[in-house]
Amino acid sequence: MQPAAAPKVSFVSLGCPKALVDSERIITRLRAEGYELARKHDGADLVIVNTCGFLDSAKQESLGAIGEAMAQNGKVIVTGCMGAEPEQIEAAYPGVLSITGPQQYDSVLDAVHRALPPVHNPHLDLMPQQDIRLTPRHYAYLKISEGCNNRCSFCIIPKLRGDLVSRQANDVLREAEKLVAAGVKELLVISQDTSAYGVDLKYAESMWKDRAVRAKFYDLARELGEFGAWVRLQYVYPYPHVDEVIGLMNEGKILPYLDIPFQHAAPEVLRQMKRPAAQDKTLARIKKWRAECPDLTLRSTFIVGFPGETESDFQYLLDWLDEAEIDRVGCFKYEPVAGATSNALGPMVPDEVKQDRWNALMARQQKISAKRLKRKVGTRQQVIIDEVGPTVAKGRSKSDAPQIDGTVYLSSRRPLKVGEIVTAKIERADQYDLHGTVAGF
Repeated sequence: MQPAAAPKVSFVSLGCPKALVDSERIITRLRAEGYELARKHDGADLVIVNTCGFLDSAKQESLGAIGEAMAQNGKVIVTGCMGAEPEQIEAAYPGVLSITGPQQYDSVLDAVHRALPPVHNPHLDLMPQQDIRLTPRHYAYLKISEGCNNRCSFCIIPKLRGDLVSRQANDVLREAEKLVAAGVKELLVISQDTSAYGVDLKYAESMWKDRAVRAKFYDLARELGEFGAWVRLQYVYPYPHVDEVIGLMNEGKILPYLDIPFQHAAPEVLRQMKRPAAQDKTLARIKKWRAECPDLTLRSTFIVGFPGETESDFQYLLDWLDEAEIDRVGCFKYEPVAGATSNALGPMVPDEVKQDRWNALMARQQKISAKRLKRKVGTRQQVIIDEVGPTVAKGRSKSDAPQIDGTVYLSSRRPLKVGEIVTAKIERADQYDLHGTVAGF
């Protein structure tokens, strides 16, 4: 008798790396139950859309993806951050099969089972040996907690994802060990507030191998550094205990890289954002970090055009950037977000002023970035290869996170492989990227 065809699911994952990890978990469970992934909506039995709901522009992208899935397939299950407030989705697409919020894996699976029951096959219905990942084989996101205890006025993440819930240290380390055993060369440590890890657990110890490990930022970073992979810390708030990990960077245990979303520098804007406002102290700490770890790379994000931001506030931010010399910067124009308390602040900054400030900040940062990168010309840098072309390979140095930072373009005498880590001699730099030649393997 001909076995029944495996049911096929098409999947769309939108938003941040934290949402990508949610998508990986759902897909892993679907594959374990015998579902197959389809490359196109019209070749699938149903579509799952994992949405982003942080900004209005992200919501519009999510609604567009749902609309496309409805038009091409018609059987659509919606999950993710936008699903936490389903009214807009229901109004636009009343025919969707199910809407759930972020991290509600069981609810998503239940909705799939109702719409598309699995075909039982005792020979195939086995849990995959490794979780299915949506990133390339050589790097992976390692999510250490969900939710956030901060109440920044422009952010609705705690409303969508709840308060901080940390994983036990041994649970995180088990996952990291599995990833490295599967060939992962770089672990990107993520959460909504990475340096707050373990606060909710009161830094409880859990047994890992032959020792107890605290659920604490420094302790986890130290243990992750023992796996021999690159360990990159992202979404770090500059709490005082962040200073402790600089020593681990000097020892080569973790990458000399900190992704800290400062968001602004002007004291009044930071106060309205409900962010730590002592940026003069932050400058002193940055200088101290760099004195202790000269190779340290700092990445950050900033918001321009926040309600009430004056021209002098913006100039303060530009001057602060000049002094801080942040290596990598992302900049966003403020968008009102439904449910954010910042919407009630004022006065609103006109769109054309936001655009002018965004242009000015990015032009200033381009000069800072070019100056920082120029110092690397003539040095040797370790580079992880992301993409191989006929004559030039694209990779990243320890200073570059995937998707958001710069690229190292390399020529080599022998063919390179994706995921390989090589030593490169840097020959020139531009505003964001480095160019060089492979000098060692």
